[in-house]
Amino acid sequence: MVVAATTIGWIALATWVATAGGGFVMLAIWLSRGGMRQRERGRIRPILILSHFLLAATGLVIWIVYLASDKDALAWVALALLGVVAVLGFTMFFIWAGQRQRRVGATTPALEGGGGDPAEQHFPIAVVTLHGLLAATTVVLVLLTAAGVGGS
Repeated sequence: MVVAATTIGWIALATWVATAGGGFVMLAIWLSRGGMRQRERGRIRPILILSHFLLAATGLVIWIVYLASDKDALAWVALALLGVVAVLGFTMFFIWAGQRQRRVGATTPALEGGGGDPAEQHFPIAVVTLHGLLAATTVVLVLLTAAGVGGS
């Protein structure tokens, strides 16, 4: 079956680009707050965030090539990459959320750690939320397109 680059595929591109925008905002904050120096347990480490970024960017490029070429295998490759990106994203979200929960429950400044706040604790909640919602939407739209839903 040939998967046609449908309207859903183009909407997926738009949500993917918007998701990337939020990701760039968070990556810039993380880098500016010293995230590359974070090695402590319980913080988002460079390998995790950089892998997430690079795989998401690679998947986006593959998706653009898919839309231009209409080669159905590329849609499935992009979806597989998104699966890995999603696992990494959930991992980072749970690290971030766990840190926030510990900070809210902390009764003394000593519980914040000697190294100061983790870089990711400077992410705006609205950006994290929107990034996650757009990412989930993108995964669904890519899956629908790869499966041929709405195709001709």
